[in-house]
Amino acid sequence: MRILAIDPGYDRLGIAVVEGDSSRPTLLWSDCIIPNKGTSGERLACVSQAVSSAIKKYTPDALAVETLFFSVNKKTALKVAEARGAILAAAGVASVSVIECSPQEIKLAVTGYGGADKKSIASMIPLLLDLPKKKRLDDELDAIAIGIAALAIGHFQQ
Repeated sequence: MRILAIDPGYDRLGIAVVEGDSSRPTLLWSDCIIPNKGTSGERLACVSQAVSSAIKKYTPDALAVETLFFSVNKKTALKVAEARGAILAAAGVASVSVIECSPQEIKLAVTGYGGADKKSIASMIPLLLDLPKKKRLDDELDAIAIGIAALAIGHFQQ
């Protein structure tokens, strides 16, 4: 199974392509997309274009995205919701099915504990798959973690 995994964001979009199964996933590609400063429409178009390009290049079986959780900062939550809309629209246009992963499902799949912190997730990822050395922002690591979780969830859905 090949998954295009997205950590939705307005300022930064984590994106990764993983395949295989949850017992030994393979990372094909990952990146952090940072839209240029501009209008909301321009930034969301960048998000949609990045997702559409990745779908076209990697032809995933499914797109995985983290479910929206509400934080204290409502303005940030609304911007992330808008980015999720652009992501889901790109998946819909390409007829790619969507797997939504909650933060707890992601933590459980990667660390075995649903209350794990970001540091624990980041330290487990290299143990679960071969991670080429490069500097990665948290958003990119989060996308890889979402991909790992989606492989597990997709396995149970089949």
